[in-house]
Amino acid sequence: MRGEGLSGPGLLLLDLDGVLRRFPSEAPIEDDHGLPRGSLIAAAFAPDVLRPALVGAIDAERWWETARDRLAATHSTVDGETAGAAMRAFMRPGELVPEALELVREVRGRGCRVALLTNATSRLDADLELLGLDREVDAVVSSARLGVAKPDPEAFRRALRVLQHSPSGTLFCDDTAENVAAAAAVGLDAAHVPDTAALREALRSRGLLDDTSSPGESTVDEPSPVLIVLHDKDDAAALAEELLGDGWAPCTVHKELLAGEDDAEDADWVVLLETAPDGLSASCWQDELERLAEGRDGFVTDAS
Repeated sequence: MRGEGLSGPGLLLLDLDGVLRRFPSEAPIEDDHGLPRGSLIAAAFAPDVLRPALVGAIDAERWWETARDRLAATHSTVDGETAGAAMRAFMRPGELVPEALELVREVRGRGCRVALLTNATSRLDADLELLGLDREVDAVVSSARLGVAKPDPEAFRRALRVLQHSPSGTLFCDDTAENVAAAAAVGLDAAHVPDTAALREALRSRGLLDDTSSPGESTVDEPSPVLIVLHDKDDAAALAEELLGDGWAPCTVHKELLAGEDDAEDADWVVLLETAPDGLSASCWQDELERLAEGRDGFVTDAS
């Protein structure tokens, strides 16, 4: 039942990964097992490997076996035992985003139900119990049990049937824009929340959080600039041009912008980014920017 004085949706439906849970970089695992960067994600998240697990056609252990075999087959220098150990380490439970968890607690304290709708394998319950998140939400709906995964519209319809709630009274928050668009098409109030600041604003604007800001003060964090550090000036200029065309700003190239000479080693050309194409801070898209940088033998750091 909704709490006294509560306005807004009666159900908050949240994505898990990227909203309430995050994962450290897999790069140390790859380094420890002699694997090239990106190889674990490529093997475990290949559509034909991952999708059967997400829709419940195979269990999590079978997913691990399939991903292990794909990794070993793709990288001939790695034997099956090493591939299995690396994949086991990669499939860790992750960690909670404490700031997002505090928002969930506040929303629940106001009498609004909070449920998870996540693309997940059969190991979800064990992960949530290990993280303590099973006690922090009112219900959990996973794609493996529904038999269909986001962004398929049927995933949202089935989830609402399970939760016995209407689309119009539900706020759905996800860090993946494609999932948000699919939820909106089904009739849910849907918000793209690539970071906790965006989640806070989505909840505040729908009356699920108290507005404690001073008049005229924004509740969204100020843009946090990031730097893409590359070894080659031409690579930096080409990437800046590409990102500028996609709507990033300001996309300026600088030389030796980092303060200490050890910070960038040989990579002394940087692309400065402040705002993503969706208007959010560039730091909200850290993972995507890191993939772009790693593909050019560079890295990403903040500009502070």
